[in-house]
Amino acid sequence: MYATYVIWSKHMNKFLHSTEEALGLALQSVLWVVLFGVGMRGLVGDVGGSDYMSYMLPGIIALSALGGAVGGGLILLDERLRGITKEYLVSPIPRLSILLGNASSTATKAMLQALLMLLIGILMGARLVGNPFGWLAALLLIALFTVGFSGIALAIAAQSRSIMGYHGMIFLFNLPVLFASNALYPLEVLPTWMRVVVLFNPATYLIDAVRALAFGTLPTLPLLLSVVVVLAMALLGVGLAYSSFQQSLRRGS
Repeated sequence: MYATYVIWSKHMNKFLHSTEEALGLALQSVLWVVLFGVGMRGLVGDVGGSDYMSYMLPGIIALSALGGAVGGGLILLDERLRGITKEYLVSPIPRLSILLGNASSTATKAMLQALLMLLIGILMGARLVGNPFGWLAALLLIALFTVGFSGIALAIAAQSRSIMGYHGMIFLFNLPVLFASNALYPLEVLPTWMRVVVLFNPATYLIDAVRALAFGTLPTLPLLLSVVVVLAMALLGVGLAYSSFQQSLRRGS
């Protein structure tokens, strides 16, 4: 576990001392919430019994979690391509600690980005409703979703041969996860074929649950079902990351 902490600490120190990375994280949050959220709020008005900023914010938080996960996967890929991972392998630490260190730092940065997005959204007028237990439950679901997608990003990074190839694969997940979900519009306004697609997207269940728990919107989907789907995604992501990482070690990359 100490080796996991050392790798996590190394990545977090690099992140905290990287002005470009920290500034990019902050600017992405501001641009999404302020420019898109405020503009659409004036155009759309209230949706699902709440103002559009409160309605949209859970979806944008999910997108920010994806962005943080993508960045973490890129770090693992960069270390593989530069031979740093091989240096880890010859050191007297458990090999699993390499994956856990990367996964924990990736999830931490993704969660920080999601929390920053939440804070900016509240400053821009989103209203938390309910009680602190509901807010904590919503944060826990966001954390599980972050862990799941971080695992997927790390699994892809462990198999990618180039940074461009990694970005190409991640693109297949990133924007579709946002737009093929209920992040920006209610399920009931979608055509039937698109609603079927949206219901296969785990982000849909996260967003619906966070809206209900933290922003007082009536859930479109059963809350228990949403919790089960998000938990299953977290377990699937961790399993994929472990399997992909083990394969990359066996082939010596």
